[in-house]
Amino acid sequence: MKLKTSKELVDEAMDKIKTLSPLELKELQKQKPDLVLIDIRDIRELKKTGKIKGAKHMPRGMLEFWLDPESPYYKKDITPDKTKVLYCASNWRSALAALTIQEMGFNNVSHIKGGFQAMVDEGFETEIIE
Repeated sequence: MKLKTSKELVDEAMDKIKTLSPLELKELQKQKPDLVLIDIRDIRELKKTGKIKGAKHMPRGMLEFWLDPESPYYKKDITPDKTKVLYCASNWRSALAALTIQEMGFNNVSHIKGGFQAMVDEGFETEIIE
């Protein structure tokens, strides 16, 4: 039996999800002011680098539970109808996460090409996490 590699999983996800550049995100934020930007990185990463200002932190391991209205962990402020844009450090975890929540039934989800650093390089403001 040949195992599927993580690269194969990411490549498959990339073929099925929408990827935005940081510039495209800036335009989308103008069109959809209620857009939810979601940082799925580990809390240790956020403590080290901060996060994009205004982004919600939803660790990858809890994402599905926090977005599922039937879950006891559901975050009521991020309703299914809101546009969701995910990012991680590069764009591998966010690709897999975007595919997962798309498979849950969300049709308003995308992720950021290049992740956190690409957004910082494009001038997105960051904030410190303690």
